Amino acid sequence: MGNIWWKSLNFAGEMKTKRSLLVVNPISGTTNKRGLDKLVRERLHGSGMDMEVAWTTARGDATRFAREAVDKGFHTVMVAGGDGTVNETAKALCGSRTALGILPCGSGNGLARHLDIPVDIDAALEIIAEDHIVACDYGTANDMPFFCTFGMGFDAAVSKKFAAQKQRGFITYIKSAFEEFRNFNADEYIISANGKVLTEKAFVVAVCNASQYGNNAYIAPRASMTDGLLDVTIIHSGNPLTTALVGVDLLTGYIDRNTLIHTFRTTEATITRKAPGPAHIDGEPMEFGVTTRIACHPSQLYIYTPSAERPFRPIITPMVSRVKEMGYNISKLFAKK
Repeated sequence: MGNIWWKSLNFAGEMKTKRSLLVVNPISGTTNKRGLDKLVRERLHGSGMDMEVAWTTARGDATRFAREAVDKGFHTVMVAGGDGTVNETAKALCGSRTALGILPCGSGNGLARHLDIPVDIDAALEIIAEDHIVACDYGTANDMPFFCTFGMGFDAAVSKKFAAQKQRGFITYIKSAFEEFRNFNADEYIISANGKVLTEKAFVVAVCNASQYGNNAYIAPRASMTDGLLDVTIIHSGNPLTTALVGVDLLTGYIDRNTLIHTFRTTEATITRKAPGPAHIDGEPMEFGVTTRIACHPSQLYIYTPSAERPFRPIITPMVSRVKEMGYNISKLFAKK
């Protein structure tokens, strides 16, 4: 989860009934969302939430639904989807007092995993029922909000390839990464931050508000969403073997100790490259121009989080997370029988 210093907020008692909205992306990830709204109502019965439901059918729906909820003074907007749907929802809540509840249903679920929100709906609903709400930071790239990561280079190329695939899930993502790796060429970037200018030929330039891309791949293991800073991770261009080993360190949480890695923290930065090209915001591919301006916006988004903090430990944290997720999957198999 990263070294987070919690800034606790408790909205309990502000109103007898908490008006809430559940936004569901029916096509995110690989799970069927049928009956999800009924399940959420049952699990949160008694929590004081008066819930409405909105199902997305097109890009931008989640933002529109969430913005309407803010305008109506809703206490909570819950979102059932992946990082892309979470991004669409969260950006409408920034600067408001409406809290975000995450029900991770995507392929990577990077933001949920960073916050130690279980990738299991029942367990994630228990987090919301705890009513522990934290004021979190978010970042912008050319004024476009991101809550997990913004990236240029190899990760952006993989995101673009992955988005074009018919199948979703971790295996498809890994396949897209291997296919892209064979022919990828590093670019040169000029990065201005903290009064310094860096010129780097980089495989990846990642700006991180949270610690991971998703699927427990830690691009910035020490990142915090409550420190008012963004973690910049630069992966230098190496030979095929050393670059491939960075992928191993992504999964163990030791990437910040890899010799190809340069990291620093900043409140703002400017990234310049020779030509426009691919980028990604929270895993969603898009095209960015030559110059990108990065900024951190501290404590502007309220999110339901676990009340207990788990400090990040390399190898241990990723392993514990994977074991828990295996347990959730096994319990679902037995539940179906």
